[in-house]
Amino acid sequence: MDEVDRAIINALQGGFPICDEPYREAAERLGLTEAALIARLEAMLAANTLTRFGPMYQIERMGGAFVLAALAVPEADYERTAEQVNALPEVAHNYRREHALNMWFVLATETPAGIAAAIAKIEGATGLKVHAFPKLKEYFVEMRLHA
Repeated sequence: MDEVDRAIINALQGGFPICDEPYREAAERLGLTEAALIARLEAMLAANTLTRFGPMYQIERMGGAFVLAALAVPEADYERTAEQVNALPEVAHNYRREHALNMWFVLATETPAGIAAAIAKIEGATGLKVHAFPKLKEYFVEMRLHA
């Protein structure tokens, strides 16, 4: 990662332009062309310097729902179960943990009823009980990483 990549990462964590040509505007602020900014973002994503670049949505405000969920997966079945869970479009992230509940994932659906349907799909596919942990209270914590 060079100094330009560091400047991109530091500048684009929050405050991304909301306009007709946001990449052009962001690029200009960084002294780059739009094409150069997009190419650098694509390269950082391909190299896993960045794992994601995009907006964060408050899905409930759009009529949807999300929930943190977990499974207790037998070690011998972990990879197969991870593939089954990750194959569902409702699964936003999936994390392995050293705990009895060793697979944690976020379900995001277009409607609140979609959560129960996604849980039923996972339980049916894996034969394991999904433990759902709905959000009780929301906190906003802005985290900025400096490259």
